Amino acid sequence: MKHAVILGAGFGGLELASRLSHSLAGEVRVTLIDRNDAFTFGFSKLDILFGRQDAAAVRIPYRDLAKPGVEFRQERITAIDPAALHVTTDRGSYDADVLVVALGADYDVAATPGFAEGGHEYYSIAGAERMRDALPGFTGGTILIGVLGQPYKCPPAPFEGAFLLHDQLVERGVREETEIRVIAPMSAPVPVTPEVSQRFLDELEARGIEYLAKNRVVELDPSGKEAVLESGERLPYDLFVGIPIHRAPAVVEESGLAPKGWVAVDPDNLMTPFPDVYAVGDVVGLPMAKAGVFAENAAGVVADGITARLHGEELARRYEGEGNCYIEFGGGRVAKVEANFLGGPAPTAQVVGPSESLAADKESFASTRRARWFGG
Repeated sequence: MKHAVILGAGFGGLELASRLSHSLAGEVRVTLIDRNDAFTFGFSKLDILFGRQDAAAVRIPYRDLAKPGVEFRQERITAIDPAALHVTTDRGSYDADVLVVALGADYDVAATPGFAEGGHEYYSIAGAERMRDALPGFTGGTILIGVLGQPYKCPPAPFEGAFLLHDQLVERGVREETEIRVIAPMSAPVPVTPEVSQRFLDELEARGIEYLAKNRVVELDPSGKEAVLESGERLPYDLFVGIPIHRAPAVVEESGLAPKGWVAVDPDNLMTPFPDVYAVGDVVGLPMAKAGVFAENAAGVVADGITARLHGEELARRYEGEGNCYIEFGGGRVAKVEANFLGGPAPTAQVVGPSESLAADKESFASTRRARWFGG
């Protein structure tokens, strides 16, 4: 029986483990390794931030995973040898016939001087909790929301945060005393298509939120409460919210899989230059957005590729970088972005909604995947 070792139990790792459990039952055993003890959908951090749920309610423990032929191991990966298909952890080591790297992207808060001391973020559960606890003390002033580097997970997330923050401040009666500005290095909120970006710009304008394009905060001065731009300009703030700089996990950088910062793969089948070593999700260096839905669809292609190679066949389809993700516009309205980055001559994207009915679709999306990934 072949041994597939999957590093990382996020969207990509869970989807791949589930597919291999069903499609290659009896032919492949799977070891799924992650340093965490539970999975959390990324959009749940907004629920934590705005007090709709607490961290315990949105965690799905890996101990609940019950897929035939899949063993979960909570361990920290310390070394990856892609040439030997060998993995070392803080508790042991593993030899694989197929190795899949799905370790996502880490947040490098320290890469922006002053950010750890003078700013907030909601891309981690701990960060969302800290910002949630800080918001009641904000009674007006200037809020800066800064995208500190590219690429970053879930391109709409900074704007979702701005929309929902606007709603909360309106409810508290302090929105009129507050200026909200979004600062980003992109020329447009979602550069993949002008139509999608214009939708975001219209929604920002309707709320009186300024978008400062082609700007990046490179440093915070916590004592002076100023954000320093690349140009040298200094912007005052009372509350700074940053989207941290992302980078490949250190263990991936040290493995030689990411010579240019992110893991290099064949865009058609997601295999790295090392035979039988694949990578999916945020850790991959493809010209497309980083989000869980794209990792999920990539895992489907990798599952088909593993099956084809095991049976001496050709992969019948190529990865197109497609996926649908949900965006909260506030007021109970949710939109869906349908995107395809690699399937045509140019990336495409369109926005469906927003509407209140899509909020139910978003909940169904989460419950369907929980059942598929964790059920038997």
